[in-house]
Amino acid sequence: MRLKDRVAIVTGGGKGIGAVYSSRLSEEGAKVVVADIDFDAARETAKKISASGGSAIAVDVDISDQASTEAMAKSAISEYGKIDILINNASLMSVLPRRPWYEIPVDEWDRVMSVNLRGMFLCCLSVFPAMKERHYGKIINISSSRIYEGMPNRLHYTTSKAGVVGFTRALAREVGEDNILVNAISPGFTQSETQVSSSTPEYMKAHIDRRCIRREEYPEDLMGTVVFLASSDSDFITGQLINVDGGYSMH
Repeated sequence: MRLKDRVAIVTGGGKGIGAVYSSRLSEEGAKVVVADIDFDAARETAKKISASGGSAIAVDVDISDQASTEAMAKSAISEYGKIDILINNASLMSVLPRRPWYEIPVDEWDRVMSVNLRGMFLCCLSVFPAMKERHYGKIINISSSRIYEGMPNRLHYTTSKAGVVGFTRALAREVGEDNILVNAISPGFTQSETQVSSSTPEYMKAHIDRRCIRREEYPEDLMGTVVFLASSDSDFITGQLINVDGGYSMH
């Protein structure tokens, strides 16, 4: 119960890895705002958390829209009175075709940036006043271990996830005096319904064969790092990137 009575917003928290984040934070005692553009999924995850004895609400949010992210923060404060933790998990990836960079449509590039970078910026902006007022906050941004490898065929996604790292470091400098800590995690190729649906078995096996720990990575493998960064155990850590990919990349 390292997060007892903390209030956490998880974007993209209704399904996939985000749903596991939401559930695990609840198990650690947090009150969870499950924020997702797929509102049905958000409600289902919040319902499961509540049925398990936790406290959660579902919020319909488009993180690329400022009014929507502001409404998300207001819902959290209205329900729970504060915001302690923000997990910037929502992003565009699995729906993106794998193709050479010169075949990426400009509007698709812009959409990826609007969600993966602008969306993260807007979410941080929306929770900042509440965190600043209480002189406390933990922001955890989700990057990707593909940034170390320069993996081809989803250039916009890789670029956006590299941007998460620069954003994390610069924001940590700006909000440190408010006791708001900003860190990032770079997961490896992680098994979830969205990942599996967009990848062939051969592609997945190639990743496993390059890991030091030669097995599939599951959302649960990320949870210890997320809880650590969200809890008081990491109160003197900020501006950092923690790689969790079974030794696929060395960082």
